[in-house]
Amino acid sequence: MLNDIVTKRKGDFSDGAHTELRCQKNLKRSVAFLSGNLTANSRSESEGVCARVYKDGVYGFSSMAEVSDSAADSVLKAASDNADFMARHAGKGRGELPPIFAEPVMTQYDLYDPEQKLYIDFARELDSYIAEKYPALSGRGIRVYTDCMEKYICTSDGADGHAAVPRSYIYIRLTADTKDGSPVELFEPVGGFGSFSDHFSSPSALFGKVDELYESLMKKREGIYPDAGLKTCILGGCLAGMLSHEAVGHTVEADLVLGGSVAAHSLNRQVASPLITMVDFAHTFEGAPVPLPVYIDDEGVPAGDEVLIRDGILTGYMNSRETAQRFGMVPRGNARAYSFSDEPLIRMRNTAILPGKSTLEEMIASVDDGYYFTDTNNGQADTTGEFMFGICMGYEIKNGKLGRALLDTTISGVAFEMLKTVDMVSDTMTWASSGFCGKKQPMPVGMGGPALRCKVTVGGR
Repeated sequence: MLNDIVTKRKGDFSDGAHTELRCQKNLKRSVAFLSGNLTANSRSESEGVCARVYKDGVYGFSSMAEVSDSAADSVLKAASDNADFMARHAGKGRGELPPIFAEPVMTQYDLYDPEQKLYIDFARELDSYIAEKYPALSGRGIRVYTDCMEKYICTSDGADGHAAVPRSYIYIRLTADTKDGSPVELFEPVGGFGSFSDHFSSPSALFGKVDELYESLMKKREGIYPDAGLKTCILGGCLAGMLSHEAVGHTVEADLVLGGSVAAHSLNRQVASPLITMVDFAHTFEGAPVPLPVYIDDEGVPAGDEVLIRDGILTGYMNSRETAQRFGMVPRGNARAYSFSDEPLIRMRNTAILPGKSTLEEMIASVDDGYYFTDTNNGQADTTGEFMFGICMGYEIKNGKLGRALLDTTISGVAFEMLKTVDMVSDTMTWASSGFCGKKQPMPVGMGGPALRCKVTVGGR
């Protein structure tokens, strides 16, 4: 149905203005148990059609919560009328966008969407295992979550694409009390791209993950607070991914560059150690799919990798068609919208630092007195590149060996300064895709990286 609405209008856009037509369906499924009690049980779907028209440097946009021929006709006319109005009153005199011609991109994915009872039964059995095996825990939580964005798009350039981005995750949270009665917890997402059945065959297949998480929690329960100050640290791959996305990635989104981000005056300058190369991957890394593959964006641009930092030098920005024209760059498929009622924004896809040549064992052995941070539970940064990440798991390093586990702390710094201190990069890659980026619209994203040895400010207790 979505495809029928779009394909019959290929080549049927009026007056030569750049035009985009998109039909989209979003779905979410969620079940949550908290200490044995079912606390969330929801299914939601939304679908609709939207159009966007570009004239004289401005866009007109229209959307409708209906997928039909009449809805498509209506939004195309309204978007054109809105573009005419905007061009008369706020036109920027930039002319038309350069055309982008591409072969059709049709991803094939059959989404398996089971009844809600399957999710409930799965979560309940997993929760029961935790309750029976680890009765001394002070709290436990299980959440089953799946979502999917499916889109069909065509443009006046002739672009024609289908995209499906399904994700399925189970989030496991365990809580225990220290000897003084203070709670400590650990959290583990399991899953990735695809339908629920692609990742989860039975609850028993996850029992090993639960056991590993419990063992880590018991180590943390006996842990210590790190000393505050500027320290030599090893950041695990998930922290390198968070750094790539939050502290660097947003600063090199071209709309934020135009808004005055730190990257506005850093192009072609050294912003990191020569060991650092950072890429926003479209769909493939080393011959395998990245966590959330994107083959075409919502402006009809074929997706390609965007190299952001090469050997420590800032080499590019992530662009829409419009900002690419402004900066004299090539758009590579970074304009994405979360819902049919949203206009595309410049968004990251799968942003990562590339692996290096050191082993993690070599990196740990090189540290006389420092810390190895393995997991984060939150992070924030601004367009200056200044960041602060919460650390929920890590270990002290003494004389080149791992020591006691760490209690919750923070790390902070300025990304383009901290990255200059990186002097070792591991040869392994860690990917994550369990969360959302919250730039105006939620958006599922992937992020990744190797372990990094660097200097970073530790918050201590």
